[in-house]
Amino acid sequence: MTGTGGTAGPGPLVRYSLLAVTVLGTMSNNIVNVPLRSIADDLDASVASSVLCVSAFVLTLAVAMPLVGWLGDRFGQKETLVFSLLLMLVAQALAALVTDLGQLIVLRGVQGLACAAIPPMVMGLLAGFHPDQLTRMMGAWAAANGIGQAVGPPVGGLISDWFGWRWIFVTIAVGSAVVVTVIWRQVPSRPARTTSLHLPGAILLTTGMGMLLVAATAVSQPGTPYWLVAVVAVSGLLALLGYGVTSRGRDNALIPVRLAIESRFLRSTLAAFAQMFTLGTVLVALPLYFTGPLELSAGTAGLIFFTLPAIMAVAAPLVSRAAELTSPRLVLRSGLVVIIAGAAVTGLIASTLDGRSAMLLLVVMMVVLGGGMAMVQTPAAAGAARSPAGRYGAALGLFSMFRFSGSTAAAAWVALIWPHEWFLTLFLGCSVVGLLGLVASFFGPDPAAIVPRATDQAVATRG
Repeated sequence: MTGTGGTAGPGPLVRYSLLAVTVLGTMSNNIVNVPLRSIADDLDASVASSVLCVSAFVLTLAVAMPLVGWLGDRFGQKETLVFSLLLMLVAQALAALVTDLGQLIVLRGVQGLACAAIPPMVMGLLAGFHPDQLTRMMGAWAAANGIGQAVGPPVGGLISDWFGWRWIFVTIAVGSAVVVTVIWRQVPSRPARTTSLHLPGAILLTTGMGMLLVAATAVSQPGTPYWLVAVVAVSGLLALLGYGVTSRGRDNALIPVRLAIESRFLRSTLAAFAQMFTLGTVLVALPLYFTGPLELSAGTAGLIFFTLPAIMAVAAPLVSRAAELTSPRLVLRSGLVVIIAGAAVTGLIASTLDGRSAMLLLVVMMVVLGGGMAMVQTPAAAGAARSPAGRYGAALGLFSMFRFSGSTAAAAWVALIWPHEWFLTLFLGCSVVGLLGLVASFFGPDPAAIVPRATDQAVATRG
């Protein structure tokens, strides 16, 4: 049942259970995007302030992932996942009872903390159970992410229209109760690793990333002093530099530095950041565009927005097959090119057209962008999992942290640009980030030319 040494892994029920958790976690992230305007009105807050409900979730989600990944290695991936789902259940139930936006933002942060375990634990379990089908498993994982992205916005919009936005959190709480029961009963445990942790390095990494994401979020909020944002950002960079200095050469580092900067892992991580920045921008901006300038209801906007993530879900298995038949790196680069061009065209449509023509053309662009994002997501995840760092739960957490840092930066970007209605600038930002990811994909040798150092292999397989 371990799925190692080429033996058969657990049955399909285990795989489907893990993918269902991925769907639930992704829904938890984006289910509030469409009814943000309703939440803001009901809690007497501005739309820009309500975007913090998105930022708080992805910020805590991203920052906590490396440490949660280490906890999964130390105490067991299944056990860590079960505990996180129980925390999710409580935080979702309490969110349905809030009386002001501040309470909701705090609870959304707790929900993000709970969800931090889902990507590294699910990726680790799937890779551990099915090591000989890694690309296919990452394709299934990517499809589950796409399904969650597809279901979240329309479900959030429809529930908000029919019953009120508070019932969104009740729905996720019930889903958490169901999946935690199935995971506990059906998913086998994998052996934990008895490994120590270099605590100063872990604190520096977590604090550094947290400060950078807080700075990105704060700069988008009206009235925030720019000098304070600069101080927080510089402090975050210094903390990350401190992590590199203090953790270098340590076997008990949260993530050995040489593995984190290895070319395959690094370019996969940067490509995933670019993909999630674009996805995060589209997830927040287009629902606001549909319910604002186009004057659609939340339910209608959610159903229309179903297009992009549905394409991501459908395309994921096709992308994994194409990557196996050709080159994962070629597929990834092609996806980044599609994102760069598609985001620019989306900005032109939003800034120059209106009414029905704008809506129809934006649906077409959601199809294009969904395909491009699927072409990046699967090979990036497979590349990170195959790299020497991918044997670490903490490294998979770092990969996921950078993915969701893209979402955090995107939410801040939308909050910063949206009030000015600079729609072309908004989406050109995605093109620029995608271009940086494309340039990074040319760094380092091709995977076939990489010969891992013996010390890296020893460290990555310790425990």
